[in-house]
Amino acid sequence: MIKYKTVYDISVQLGTESIDYPDDPPYHRELISTFQENGVFDLSKLVMSAHSGTHIDTPAHFIPDGKHLDHFTAQNFILPARVLDISDKTSIKPSELKAAEIKPGEAFLFRTNNSTTGLCTAGTFSEKYVFLSPEAADFCIEKKVALVGIDYISIEEFGNETFPTHRKILGNNIIILEGINLKHVPPGKYTLICLPLKINGGEASPVRAVLLG
Repeated sequence: MIKYKTVYDISVQLGTESIDYPDDPPYHRELISTFQENGVFDLSKLVMSAHSGTHIDTPAHFIPDGKHLDHFTAQNFILPARVLDISDKTSIKPSELKAAEIKPGEAFLFRTNNSTTGLCTAGTFSEKYVFLSPEAADFCIEKKVALVGIDYISIEEFGNETFPTHRKILGNNIIILEGINLKHVPPGKYTLICLPLKINGGEASPVRAVLLG
């Protein structure tokens, strides 16, 4: 068995910590058969959005004819990653990103006030969270990152219905990882694993995301 010095589970727990974005189908698990009823097994049904909890957005989410899950291999979701502390409590801006030694093809994960205050695991949606500014999205595009990750259910400023950050990032074939929890993860270099479900034509999928240190 391969041993890693540290394994950080950066996923939120569906049903307790996860946050449902407004108007998305809320996560729900229902037992439809139980040991008590049949004496043999438990069987449950899940109802949720493809964007529930910790999840991946592919370009098809916002880009017409954009790449969906079928266009990516498993290797696209196993990446060298860098976690960066963000001090700004409103948004992620380029000024805080310039010091990071991010390389093309890496994942760029932002540890913000959303994690440190527990907002990302609160279980209820808040309109006030640290988001990725369109200018910071431009920086990530210039650096040719493969994936950007944020510690809330959306990278976008709430209420901006033109979705400029999603369109910039996804329009450049950069994968988005939303709904992670970086509260206990020190800034630095890691290996990210965030494998999605193999959904035919899917624009998004829940994932179990971990960082290997």
